[in-house]
Amino acid sequence: MTMICVMSAAFLAVLGQMVVATAMPRIVADLGGFDRYTWVAAAYLVASTVAIPITGRLTDIYGHKGFLVLGIVVFIVASVPASFSQSMNQLIASRALQGIGGGILITMSLRTIPDLFPPRQRGRFQGLIALVFGMASVIGPSLGGFITDQLSWNWIFLINLPVGIPVLLLTIRTFPDVRPEAGDRKLDYPGMMALVLSVVTAMLALSWAGVQYDWASPQVMGLLGFGLVMAAVFLVVESRSDSPIMPLGIYRNRMVSISVIVAFLTGFGLFGSVIFLPLFFQAVLGASATGSGGFLTPMMLGIVIGSIVAGGRLSRSGGQYRRQGLASTGCMAAGMILVSTMNESTSFAWAVGYIVIMGFGVGGTLSTFAVAVQNSVPDRFMGTATSALHFFRLIGGTTGLALLGAVMRHRFSLRVEETVSDTARAALPPGRLDAITDNPRALIDPSSIGELRSGFSDAGVDAVRMADALLVDLNSALSGAVGDVFAVSSVVMAVAVAVTLFLRRSPV
Repeated sequence: MTMICVMSAAFLAVLGQMVVATAMPRIVADLGGFDRYTWVAAAYLVASTVAIPITGRLTDIYGHKGFLVLGIVVFIVASVPASFSQSMNQLIASRALQGIGGGILITMSLRTIPDLFPPRQRGRFQGLIALVFGMASVIGPSLGGFITDQLSWNWIFLINLPVGIPVLLLTIRTFPDVRPEAGDRKLDYPGMMALVLSVVTAMLALSWAGVQYDWASPQVMGLLGFGLVMAAVFLVVESRSDSPIMPLGIYRNRMVSISVIVAFLTGFGLFGSVIFLPLFFQAVLGASATGSGGFLTPMMLGIVIGSIVAGGRLSRSGGQYRRQGLASTGCMAAGMILVSTMNESTSFAWAVGYIVIMGFGVGGTLSTFAVAVQNSVPDRFMGTATSALHFFRLIGGTTGLALLGAVMRHRFSLRVEETVSDTARAALPPGRLDAITDNPRALIDPSSIGELRSGFSDAGVDAVRMADALLVDLNSALSGAVGDVFAVSSVVMAVAVAVTLFLRRSPV
């Protein structure tokens, strides 16, 4: 019954993050604020990222049940103002509050496993948590689109009440209230403040860079600079605190430090895959928007299966962390390399096969390194170490999205310069090709393609022939740019494989 509570809470948290994606166009149409389109997702992600390490440490001090209940309550309560938002700013604020609840729930779903099960069994149950994460990731976008079409976007938040309240009542009734022994429960408020300021400003800068503002803009550089300064302040505060919110001593444990680095690197690759693969399927292979999202389903299933298989193998082998870690990171790297070879002639079947291989490796890393960390730290640091793993995975993902986005735009621009003929450039209205180069998503917009053809017609040339030839060149350039993105990700994953070599086999 406790596992049902934990899995249900994890499902709520991940679903809350994914369900908004397909509803955003309708939300913007109703509330306006297109310039804050990405803020709705960023608010949830940033708030949950900040909540994860703080919650992890507090559970080590005060116990678990109260925080799991608090997370469910915050998540449910925040859903109400989100559903009745009258402006984009209200929705963003509500999503930030909901993200705090979601971060608490994600932390608790990972943190509870070591308390419920002995070390040899933790692998398979971490696989079940990954199963829930994968299911929510697959169901979320489709459910959000269905509810928005059949009812309204408001109901994607209101649905959390009839789903969340039974989970809350079940948790209160069945979850064991086990608390650590009484000790020094002084809280590190300066450390919390420095952590919040560092993470929020740095993640906002990375989320806005190249999207809302240029990388060299004062907004991005100022936030990044302030975030780095606060990170340095945070390290100084933690090194001197009697009760640090993130004890730096746990990173002297080789299992923890290696696992955290690998989590950062795999997050870097995973987040980029989820964003850029649909763009490739739509613009290069000609899939519909719904179809391109559907092609991520095999990847999520690969993640689920990989996590369950890796967790089971760990339970049977009794702690072959390095062997299983190398197999998982190697599988993810192999999948990345295969994806980087895709082009406009790649069949859908081969593309799906490549991303399944990549997903299988991702799932293996989720279980392997979580169990490696949980089985190598004292119980008093279990929450801190477990939450650190997911915290750095999110930081890596945000960093990856920002840097890989910059790589894609740069490489696409260069490839357009190489492939598009001077004749096509001369026939287009001034600035039209530059607009497409700045925003390659225009290649999947029918209205934008129509404007492209009309531009050739206005120039007095064969619109159909010239437009088709240009689209072929642009798709080829985009295919190459996405391949370059995954080539960079492959290098990052190769580093992850190399880092994994430093793991040791620790008998359970």
